[in-house]
Amino acid sequence: QLQASGGGLVQHGGSLRLSCVPSGLTFSRYTMGWFRRAPGKDREFVASIRWSSTTHYADSVKGRFTISRDNAKNTVYLQMNSLKPEDTAVYYCAAGERIILSTLTRPNAYDYWGQGTLVTVSS
Repeated sequence: QLQASGGGLVQHGGSLRLSCVPSGLTFSRYTMGWFRRAPGKDREFVASIRWSSTTHYADSVKGRFTISRDNAKNTVYLQMNSLKPEDTAVYYCAAGERIILSTLTRPNAYDYWGQGTLVTVSS
């Protein structure tokens, strides 16, 4: 029910914007999150945005990535700037309806997941 897009190959220092469109959900009620899984690593939290548009970021992406949502378009975005090779991963969007602040970074707090989109940053 979540369709993520926008991944691709980009050079170190470049930018990409990911999009995620949920279907079958009352979008405005959901906290939306982005996670990523790098080769050989566990899935990790990247950013989240609550229904109130309050945002949270992993320390590794603060100041470089921006999460936003457009409730009229039922879309959540992840603008990624100053990309580094260590940002290479499959990026997943996720949606959760009742997520408390202390669990925002936990994958199991989210109810729905997209299929992932690959981001590759070359050095």
